Amino acid sequence: MTRFAVAGASGLIGSALVRSLTDDGHDVVRLVRRAPRVADEARWDPKEGYVDTSRLAGCEAIVNLAGAGVGDHRWTAAYKREIRDSRVLGTQTLARAAAELDTPPRVFLNGSAVGYYGDTGSRTVDESAPAGDGFLPSLSVEWEAAAAPAHQAGIRTVFARTGLVVARGGGAWAKLFPLFKAGLGGRMGDGRQYWSYIALADHVAALRYLLDTDDLAGPVNLTAPQPATNREVTAAMGRVLRRPAALPVPSFALRAVLGEMAGDVLGSTRAVPTRLLESGFEFAHPGVDQAIRAAQSSPCGD
Repeated sequence: MTRFAVAGASGLIGSALVRSLTDDGHDVVRLVRRAPRVADEARWDPKEGYVDTSRLAGCEAIVNLAGAGVGDHRWTAAYKREIRDSRVLGTQTLARAAAELDTPPRVFLNGSAVGYYGDTGSRTVDESAPAGDGFLPSLSVEWEAAAAPAHQAGIRTVFARTGLVVARGGGAWAKLFPLFKAGLGGRMGDGRQYWSYIALADHVAALRYLLDTDDLAGPVNLTAPQPATNREVTAAMGRVLRRPAALPVPSFALRAVLGEMAGDVLGSTRAVPTRLLESGFEFAHPGVDQAIRAAQSSPCGD
């Protein structure tokens, strides 16, 4: 049995990871921003820079998946600050806490995003590519830099640059399922933009793999091997759900509804998981049809 600490344990990915770890008999401390209610919870406050370090003692790994949902609200200036602060301040707090422990963890696994690369068009990018331009790339750079205290303390630090997670239980993709089931799905804009997706089951398996693989550090793309265009995603959703998918959403409508965030919906990020593949990780649901089918058939929506 190994002891882990997980921030963001109530989110889509965090809850699935905690379930996977506890099902295998591991001890998981869930970091919460309120008074703990049960024995496996510990309090932290990323805005105040506080974490109950007594509960981190003995942890082999600290996993930080906390952050305000990028697609939960329109990107006002205030909400962009919340997105930024929830990630950067939280990472700083946990990285400093990890570095100050008498016995530091083996690994500090921190969330990140393929938004780091910005709009790459049809160009394929992997972990060696530079950061792009815009809000999400600048956020991702700052987010990863906030983990410096852990890295400087000699802790293996990994950044899980996540793509679009295919799941019914939460995240951006969950919003597509009811639309397509109602026959209201369709491509967004011209449909040529690439979506770097990953099945939730593969994402959790990849996180477990990163925790266990001692020679992996730095950025690692958590995306399926072959990104799909939005047009291909639309066709796959129609096939798997057996519904028509012929109602396109024009670009101007997305911009009217989503504001600045529409640029990222209509933008194209063709990111591939070079480091995962080269290290020997195997995807259970590498294709977009497989990922959608896995989410559709899962009793937990993942």
